[in-house]
Amino acid sequence: MDEEAVVKFVETYLKKKGFKQAELAFHDEVHRNNSNSNSISIHSDPDLSHLLLTLSQSEDTPAQYSDEYGKLRSWANSSLDLYKPELLRVLYPVFVHCYMDLVAKGHIQEARIFFNNFREDHETLHSRDLQKLEGVLSPSHLEEMEFAHTLRQSKVNIKICQYSNELLMQYLRNTKSTMMLGLVNEHINFQVSPGQPTLMSDDAEFVTLIGSSQDVANLVNKKEIHWGLLEDSLEERLEKAGGLLSDSEKTEGEAKEGDMDESKKRLTEGGKQGTSNKKLKKDKATGATAKVVRPETITAPRVKPELPLPVILTEVEQSILEDLRNRVQLSSAALPSVSFYTFINTHNSLNCSSISHDGSLVAGGFSDSSLKVWDMAKLGQQGGSSVLQGDNAPNEHVLGPNGAKRSYTLFQGHSGPVYSATFSPLGDFILSSSADTTIRLWSTKLNANLVCYKGHNYPVWDVQFSPVGHYFASASHDRTARIWSMDRIQPLRILAGHLSDVDCVQWHANCNYIATGSSDKTVRLWDVQSGECVRIFIGHRSMIMSLAMSPDGRYMASADEDGTIMMWDLSSGRCVSPLMGHNSCVWTLAFSCEGSLLASGSADCTVKLWDVTTSTKAPRAEEIKSGSANRLRSLKTLPTKSTPVYSLRFSRRNLLFAAGVLSKGGQGTPVS
Repeated sequence: MDEEAVVKFVETYLKKKGFKQAELAFHDEVHRNNSNSNSISIHSDPDLSHLLLTLSQSEDTPAQYSDEYGKLRSWANSSLDLYKPELLRVLYPVFVHCYMDLVAKGHIQEARIFFNNFREDHETLHSRDLQKLEGVLSPSHLEEMEFAHTLRQSKVNIKICQYSNELLMQYLRNTKSTMMLGLVNEHINFQVSPGQPTLMSDDAEFVTLIGSSQDVANLVNKKEIHWGLLEDSLEERLEKAGGLLSDSEKTEGEAKEGDMDESKKRLTEGGKQGTSNKKLKKDKATGATAKVVRPETITAPRVKPELPLPVILTEVEQSILEDLRNRVQLSSAALPSVSFYTFINTHNSLNCSSISHDGSLVAGGFSDSSLKVWDMAKLGQQGGSSVLQGDNAPNEHVLGPNGAKRSYTLFQGHSGPVYSATFSPLGDFILSSSADTTIRLWSTKLNANLVCYKGHNYPVWDVQFSPVGHYFASASHDRTARIWSMDRIQPLRILAGHLSDVDCVQWHANCNYIATGSSDKTVRLWDVQSGECVRIFIGHRSMIMSLAMSPDGRYMASADEDGTIMMWDLSSGRCVSPLMGHNSCVWTLAFSCEGSLLASGSADCTVKLWDVTTSTKAPRAEEIKSGSANRLRSLKTLPTKSTPVYSLRFSRRNLLFAAGVLSKGGQGTPVS
């Protein structure tokens, strides 16, 4: 091979692989060498000669992929412990692109063998990605499937120290692993940093194949958002009235008689949940927490609604205000009372549960396409307890399997498993979403289906009413979220941008924004008026299972399949602190009404209560140095025996309702 042929071949190779900058640099170098009359000799450098000989081969053999990857894997696993975590990061993207290269070249059988031989190494951290990758079975899939197409077109960002990078490049050159070297150059973008290597546990985003890169997220997160509460809301009106009442009490000298009269007045005006125990808790906690909670609420900015809000009836408004007046002030010293509902005899068919805002109704969605709603007041009158029978006898609406009267209302209409259910703020409507791609609106007063909403093309995983009702949002397997209103059968907005299933959705407190959690391990915040993504939150290592918004609208909590909960500041888009404690997926999150506590329910059969004021506090320098600020523990853990927790709900009076299902069928003892 003469010099001109070498130059031509190298230029052709660089152009074929898309290395534009390398091609320009090589062209300039050749031109400079020619002008200096310096010739290129491939005979004086045996390594260069062997490299060009290898690159000149027309086709790479399938066995070469397995051989070179196996050697790279063995070398990385035998490296020094200090650099081993960083070097192991390279294996996963190389594994993925080796598999896709084999598929692209038509070696389907060899690709399957390669995939099965090495997939076990990556199951722990990337099981969801591997399930999607397993579906890539032909060259056409690489273009048709967005997951595969995105991987082929974009580079993976990997953080690595300078010495680890030098070790890797030296190994690839010394062993003449030209195929691995080409894959690394083409598909990996190393973010090289000086100093010591970082441990895998210290880096939440050490390698992400799907989802948005940090650079894109930083660009999106520069957009301005208005996270404050709505103008002239009921909370604001009550806050102003409460402030005037406090001033008048101060002018009267805060006499004990006046305090007792006020307590008696509130007690007689309280609803059915305003028990004396709650009053005692409220009176005890108000003095300790009011000075902390009230100033933070007052300083929260006020924003205008972007959606036309429904008119609240006067009697409904009075009822809500009464609940807010009788709200128990919670803190780390005053934890909430808990009412736990247990589903039994579900025969592994319960997919979701939901609790109304006052805790009077509990709904369950089942795999037999049914939606069942229990009235807890009637259940109590029948001498029952907090045990919900989940028998699957769909023959009659009134009678149960033994001829006895049912303890629940049966809603039938879906043609696929029901995956989500949500009550309207007043409890008069309930929405359900299903694998049949539809969303149905039911009336709890008429016990009938009112509307069937069609728009998604694939199963709908989640549906949530807005805080004011009327509007709702849905999340689907079609990688979109949609915004709807009850009076229209077509969606008002389609929110597209996630690279995988949108698994959960949550409204902001002011109804101007919607958060979506996805299997691509990211959470996005959307503007409901424009439909634009205004925040991208990156940090989770597995699919997002649940979301919750703080009542003041400033913070958001997200939980993933691994049990990690992350608290985010919406204004900056940064993680305030991860909350560590659960050892299984977290299915539900709920903020207390004043925002001081966060409750989380998990498949590990526990409900955990977290101190939000501590979680959102800026860590001190010594805490950051010791690492204690990064792993906040829960205030209290409530074990629920063998009952995984499906749903949590704080009532307006700050009573915590929870629902779960026994992990095994058969009779069980309810948790109270």
